[in-house]
Amino acid sequence: MINKMQILSVVPLGNLDAYIRAANSWPMLSAAEEKSLAVNLYYNGDLHAAKTLILSHLRFVIHISRNYSGYGLLQADLIQEGNIGLMKSVRRFNPKIGVRLVSFAVHWIKSEIHEYVLRNWRIVKVATTKSQRKLFFNLRKTKKRLGWFNKEEVDAVAKELGVSSEDVREMESRMSAQDITFSPAPEEDYFDGKSLNSTPYYLQDLNSNFSLLLEEDNWETHATNKLSNAISKLDKRSRYIIRSRWLDKNNKITLQEIANDYGISAERVRQLEKNAMKKLRMAIDV
Repeated sequence: MINKMQILSVVPLGNLDAYIRAANSWPMLSAAEEKSLAVNLYYNGDLHAAKTLILSHLRFVIHISRNYSGYGLLQADLIQEGNIGLMKSVRRFNPKIGVRLVSFAVHWIKSEIHEYVLRNWRIVKVATTKSQRKLFFNLRKTKKRLGWFNKEEVDAVAKELGVSSEDVREMESRMSAQDITFSPAPEEDYFDGKSLNSTPYYLQDLNSNFSLLLEEDNWETHATNKLSNAISKLDKRSRYIIRSRWLDKNNKITLQEIANDYGISAERVRQLEKNAMKKLRMAIDV
């Protein structure tokens, strides 16, 4: 059992080598020490024991993170994500299982690193299904030469990983593709004020028609103006009836209420409304 907690030296921000040296300076735990700390954490919630378990296993996170250095991501970020997996595993570790913590934690560490790689390797996530994720992390290892897989190699990889040949071809295509910038960068070549490589100048949207949208907007504005002009030419009583019956959605009133206001019958109001609507249709259709 460790009697004295070793204190990590102050590491300058961003200094990965200093962090690795500090992590490796922590002594590895014996099986008995590890079990004693795990029991104390599991049954008593001892945070001091959790801290010791985590710090003594940082070296394993560093070792695992080096296996993912070929994805173009910073090792410091990979280590950070792996440390999250390590902390999750320590919180869930049951000493009654009868295995060492590192054997239990390796799955959590890899899981967090896998998620980070998939989120950041491309702008668009390249692997979502279980078979795609398996291919993403194993396709490079199975490639024995440069260039695309031939049919025999595709079938061999599919058989080895337990996926379909179509999945192998699809993932190979995704991993070979590159992200394309949508907006032009300042250093790109321009011709007549437009970037030759800018996506907006050649990307076509087949699901919409701008001219139709503009035409509909213009027609709606035109029809609204004609209706307003037509209403303004009605007599005061007819305007009141039309606005109260059709244009005021929040305070729509009945024929009888209008009839009571003007001291006439509801049938007379209906006739006035009918005549006013007829005049409006004639004015709009012109």
